[in-house]
Amino acid sequence: MSSVLDQMGGEGALRDLVETFYDLVESLPETENLRILHMDGHGIAHTRIEQFEFLSGFLGGRAYYLEKHRHMNVKDIHAHVPILTQDAEMWLATMDKTLDSLGHTGAHIDRMRATLRRVALILVNDGKVAQ
Repeated sequence: MSSVLDQMGGEGALRDLVETFYDLVESLPETENLRILHMDGHGIAHTRIEQFEFLSGFLGGRAYYLEKHRHMNVKDIHAHVPILTQDAEMWLATMDKTLDSLGHTGAHIDRMRATLRRVALILVNDGKVAQ
């Protein structure tokens, strides 16, 4: 059985997804708070790399992020970020817009969207970051 990453078109398609997503994050007026949250970390350029590496393993491809960081615990990765429900919803809406704009459809994409929704909402911490 092929992975979601394979079904999407492999690493090239994932790279397009990540780049298009962050192009939207950097340019849409409604994503301003996402830009601010990324700037509190290592910045969007760094996040483009880390997101590709994380999603590769998450979607069944090579686990670059795991190889580099020795874990893929999304709660730990985002512990320093004050995430509100509206931030998670904006991230998800932007990802939906990205998937649609790139023509990604099918049952595998529907499952991916549902999984990303569960993960994004798990990260909501009502603005309280770990000390």
